[in-house]
Amino acid sequence: MEKRTFAELGLSREILKAVEALGFEEASPIQAAAIPVLMSGRDVVGQSQTGSGKTAAFAIPAIEKCDAASRDVQILILCPTRELATQVADEVHKLTAFKKGIHAVPIYGGASYERQLYELKKGVQIVIGTPGRVQDHLDRGTLRLDAVKMVVLDETDRMLDMGFREDIERILKSTPVERQTVFFSATVSKQIRDIIERHSKSPESVRIEQKELTVPTVEQWYFETQPRAKFETLLRLIDFHAFKLGIIFCNTQRMVDELADDLVAQGFSTDRLHGGIAQAQRTRVMNKFKKAEFEFLVATDVAARGIDVDNLELVVNFDLPYDAEDYVHRIGRTGRAGRSGMAVTFVSGRDLYKLQYIERFTKTKIRRGVIPTAGQVEEKRSDSLLERVRHILSTGKFERATSLVERLLEEGCNSTDIAAAALHLLTGGTDTPPAAKPPAKMPEREDNRREAPRREDSRRDDSRRDDSRRDDSRKDDSRKDEPRRESAPRRREEAEPVQLRPPSRGMLWVRLSVGRETRIGPREICTLLEDGLGLPGRSVGIIDISTGQSFAQVPQQYLDILKTGPRDLDTEVGAVTVSLTDRPARPPGFEKKRRK
Repeated sequence: MEKRTFAELGLSREILKAVEALGFEEASPIQAAAIPVLMSGRDVVGQSQTGSGKTAAFAIPAIEKCDAASRDVQILILCPTRELATQVADEVHKLTAFKKGIHAVPIYGGASYERQLYELKKGVQIVIGTPGRVQDHLDRGTLRLDAVKMVVLDETDRMLDMGFREDIERILKSTPVERQTVFFSATVSKQIRDIIERHSKSPESVRIEQKELTVPTVEQWYFETQPRAKFETLLRLIDFHAFKLGIIFCNTQRMVDELADDLVAQGFSTDRLHGGIAQAQRTRVMNKFKKAEFEFLVATDVAARGIDVDNLELVVNFDLPYDAEDYVHRIGRTGRAGRSGMAVTFVSGRDLYKLQYIERFTKTKIRRGVIPTAGQVEEKRSDSLLERVRHILSTGKFERATSLVERLLEEGCNSTDIAAAALHLLTGGTDTPPAAKPPAKMPEREDNRREAPRREDSRRDDSRRDDSRRDDSRKDDSRKDEPRRESAPRRREEAEPVQLRPPSRGMLWVRLSVGRETRIGPREICTLLEDGLGLPGRSVGIIDISTGQSFAQVPQQYLDILKTGPRDLDTEVGAVTVSLTDRPARPPGFEKKRRK
């Protein structure tokens, strides 16, 4: 279809000004096809892919038909979900920015009746609502539709799937017979055709043929990964591509909560959205995400049809959706209005067969991706940092730092060392002195080493006391690993040299002076750090356990307590010293132990 500007569609100066303010110059195919027909007053049945601009296609003619002098409801737009109703209302508000006297209000379940009643009593020309709440207001007598000029049913197929057919029929009967009726639906089933024939007059079909159901500006990739490795894969992809704004979809509320907690523990600004969250909180989360006030939204499909965020870079199917249509709606959140985006799907086992079905349904090829290694991620980080440094050098805007460098040069420091130290801090390194004191060992092992010259009978007395304490411990705790802990070597363990990967964004490595010889596990380390340092639950990230020492990633904001020096924590196996550490990157192919 030939491209057309909005100015060629015969729109008012106020609408053209609003469209220009939104940054659009040319109408999308569905807008160019539907707006002239709707402006002529004819009924329309529209079919178009997600993210194609269909909201503006019916909202612009609806606004143009409103009479600002009248406070009666003149336009009714029905949506299947509260999220979509809010999205449509937001777009209507933007398009009416220069139309004085035109007011719109969204009404949907879960929101305050008082606020909706207040807006309706003031008088509004446009109502955007869900069928259930609209019918509720009709039953209460708080909403009148006898002056309605146009009724729009957005995502009609979805509303019927949700069981709103009876409400839709009653609402349409409450409007004037001579109204204009507009249907937008991804598919037109027999059930939808029956409603169209009964409640519209010779509607014109506006259909944008598309070989691919998915948005062409979205790069689609899938990654084969085991369920337990999904989180690590997600972290590597985010770090490798430096994503700043994205949505991650899960199939269950529990998975949403767990994944959101894990991302927060890794230092990402994250929030969640699912049906178990109160409507007021869901609205706050949606508004904050639209303003890009946090990086990643973890959500169930309740959010798939109601999010319209500019510059969304990434959509992740952490869980493969149950339905192929849900896949289309999920990835349609990015790559909108001609912008590019990436859609990533994690699969394993039988999920590959489901993915093949999605490919057939969408008539598009989803490419297989290779998970970047830890070394590749670090190399990409280094390249990004160097590029930033080159940019600063090219601009010459670093005068404030020049005096600091000169002071260090006067103190005899080498210029190369100064630059290396600055980059070290930029890449997440700490200022812990390189000659750190030796790791603190368990008190019982230190006592045994110092008291070795004591008499044999004294050692036997100590041994009996130790055995007595262990017997008491076994009565309190019957875990299987206690006998192994009793028979662990009592000699001092030498700390095994370890190389760690760079910490994740917002995290720092901490070192614990206890290792695998004590049979300590990730759960015990998490509990130890959370109780001993006052960390919130599930805030501990990646854990690495070796001989004589262990390491864990902890969010930076909780480590002020360690900046003044190491801290000793009392445990059932003695004192454990926790301190900040600084280790070089671990080479690819390393093995690590993760918290279960």
